[in-house]
Amino acid sequence: MRMGFRTQIALLVVSVLFVAQSVGLWLFVDERSLAVQAAIGSEAAGRAANVARLIEEAPLDLHDEIVAAATSPLVRFALSDTPEVTHTHHDQNGAIEARVRALLNDGYSRDIRVEVHEIEQGLLPLPNLSPEMAEMHAEMMQGTLAAIEMELSIAIEGGRWLNVGTRFERPPIQWSWASTLSFALTVAVLLLAIFWFLLTRLTRPLNDLARAAEVLGRGGGHEPIAPTGPREVRDLSAAFNDMQARLARFVSDRTQMLAALAHDLRSPLTALRVRAELVDDPETKEGISASLDEMQDMVEATLAYARGVGQDEALEEVDISTILLTLHGETRDALDLVAGPDARLQIKPKALRRALRNLIDNALRYGRDPALSWEMTDDSLDIIIDDQGPGIPEADIDAVFQPFLRLEQSRSLETGGHGLGLSIARSIVLQHGGSITLSNRAEGGLRARVSLPIARPEASVSRSSDALATDGFARRQAG
Repeated sequence: MRMGFRTQIALLVVSVLFVAQSVGLWLFVDERSLAVQAAIGSEAAGRAANVARLIEEAPLDLHDEIVAAATSPLVRFALSDTPEVTHTHHDQNGAIEARVRALLNDGYSRDIRVEVHEIEQGLLPLPNLSPEMAEMHAEMMQGTLAAIEMELSIAIEGGRWLNVGTRFERPPIQWSWASTLSFALTVAVLLLAIFWFLLTRLTRPLNDLARAAEVLGRGGGHEPIAPTGPREVRDLSAAFNDMQARLARFVSDRTQMLAALAHDLRSPLTALRVRAELVDDPETKEGISASLDEMQDMVEATLAYARGVGQDEALEEVDISTILLTLHGETRDALDLVAGPDARLQIKPKALRRALRNLIDNALRYGRDPALSWEMTDDSLDIIIDDQGPGIPEADIDAVFQPFLRLEQSRSLETGGHGLGLSIARSIVLQHGGSITLSNRAEGGLRARVSLPIARPEASVSRSSDALATDGFARRQAG
């Protein structure tokens, strides 16, 4: 199934926004994790600095009590003669050391050592944390125990060291899937509604333009469409209106010119007919009169063909079987009928009847036992006219549609006509957005197949360019 332009654009925009939001959310979570880690580290550093200042300001006999009071399950304090941090420069950006010095008002007069590193999963946050508390902590942290360990060794007065140790886990994503899903669905619905509204403003005038092109391609139209939508679409609609007006003016001017030409030709033909009456020789007189009659018929036939066969007729929705049954009745049972399904099409009834009548007349004139039938396909109605005549040489099948071409080489109009029947038939069928083909049957004879689109012009938007092209071809043939 091919999606429409509006659906494709809406899905594309929503997909891009979804990817962008996913990437942004992932970056946000990572930044949030780093921010929380920095906050915890900064808090631990501040607590260590405060304990160090308190020890330095308290009497010596209270030092051990201060350390014991400051120690908690999450932060461990100890006084010793040696620093536990033997490596320096493990604080990647120096933020922990700088905070401790700032709180102690220290100008790099004492030694402060910081070591920050990750520890393996599965370890308890602190060695003295009970298993029960560890289990509760693991459940709160959603089973994630990838921890970061920070150790501080701060030199204090008297040559002793305050050793500080703490561990903190990477904070997990703190949201529920239900809330996330609800947020995503709400955003998606709102985005789709907004984009659907905006794209409708774009696609509606495009659909109107396509329908107008389809109607024009079938010989209808001539009513300008109202330019709506974005500026580019309005410009396109205005260009279509100009093109439609130029085509209508061109056809009208050509018809008027040919009508004037035919009128002017009638005058010399009438004069020649009067002069022919003055000829004394009966045989010569009869021959001149026959030639003048033929010229008069050719002028009238050419004028009828060049006028565009049905240009002034409006499209109507009719039951095609009614037209075919009427054509069958006109042949007085000389044409076999194989009835097909009922189908209603948008056509020009008089013009299409003329096209089918030309094909039936050819089958009656050149073939034997002609038969008329029709059938439905997925997107067209096929009208089939078969006969059991001699057929047409394969090399001449395409050429027979040319105006004034007669495969029957005699000069008799009763056996060959003017050579315009198939040209008129094809011009009418192409004008309806259909096609006409001739083929020799394997069992002998000729088959003429007329395919007419089933879809109404209002519902069909994909055949507009083809219909315009075929209509233009038919008009060039008529010229």
